[in-house]
Amino acid sequence: MSWWLLLAFLALVVAVSIFPFAFALSTSLRPRAELFSFPPTWFPKTWAWENFVTVWSAVPLLRYVLNSLVVSVLATLLNMAFAIPAGYALARLNFPGKRLFRQALLVTQMFSPVVLLIGLFRFMNQVHLLDNNASLVITYAALSLAFSVWFLAGYFESIPIEIEEAAMMDGCTRVGALVRVVLPMSKPALVASGVFAFIWAWNEFMIALTFISTPDNRTLPLGIYSFLGQYSVEWNYLMAAALIAIVPVLILFLLIEKNLVKGLTAGAVK
Repeated sequence: MSWWLLLAFLALVVAVSIFPFAFALSTSLRPRAELFSFPPTWFPKTWAWENFVTVWSAVPLLRYVLNSLVVSVLATLLNMAFAIPAGYALARLNFPGKRLFRQALLVTQMFSPVVLLIGLFRFMNQVHLLDNNASLVITYAALSLAFSVWFLAGYFESIPIEIEEAAMMDGCTRVGALVRVVLPMSKPALVASGVFAFIWAWNEFMIALTFISTPDNRTLPLGIYSFLGQYSVEWNYLMAAALIAIVPVLILFLLIEKNLVKGLTAGAVK
C-alpha cells in the first residue's frame, strides 16, 4: 500500500509541475476567438499552429532572443572570471575576516535585487550606461557573483590540497595549479555555477525594464512583455513567445547533463 501511495504522490507532483507548461501550450495553440470561450476546454477546437510563426513577425522576437543570448553569455563569462579566483582565495587562503566574509556572501542572497534598483539606476546614469546592454551585463554578473563565489569555494575546499602541493613541487605556480589541476577537477561546479548565472540573466525582467528604453536593445523578457497592451492582452502570442523563451534553457540543460557526468567521472579518476 505504501508503494502505491508513493507512486500517487509522485504522479501528483509531476502533474502539478507540468500543468503550467501544458496550460501555456494549450493557450498558445488557440485562435483569438477561443481564448475566452465558455465553458473552457482543455484542448483547442481549432489548432492555431500559425501562432508560433506569427509571433516572430508581430514583434522583432529574433532580435530580442539574440540580445538576451549576448547579455546572458557575457554576464556569465564576467561572473565566472571574478568568481573563480575569489572562490579559490576563499577556499585556500587565510586572511582576516574570512569567516565574516563567507557569512556576508550568504546574507546578500537574502535580499531581493529590487531593493538596489534605485541605486543601480543612478549609478548607471552617472556612468552613461543607461539604455545600453552593457549595463545589464555588469549588473547581472555582479548580482549573481556572491552565490558563485560561495558555491565554488565550497567545491574547491573538497579537493585535497595535497594534489595542488604536488603540482607546485613539480614547478607549477599557485595560478598554474589552479588552472591545470583544480579547474579540470571542478568542472561540475563550474558548469553548475555558470548555468545558474546564465539562467538568472536570461530570465531577469525588472532591471532590464528599468535600464532599457530603446526597443532595439530589449531582451527577451521585455519582448514578451510587449504583448501586454494597454487595453488587451494577446494571450495566445504571449504564451507562444514564453514557450519559445524556454527552448534555449531546455537545450542548455540537455547539453550540461552529459558534461556534468563527464566532469564527475574525470574528477573521480584524478
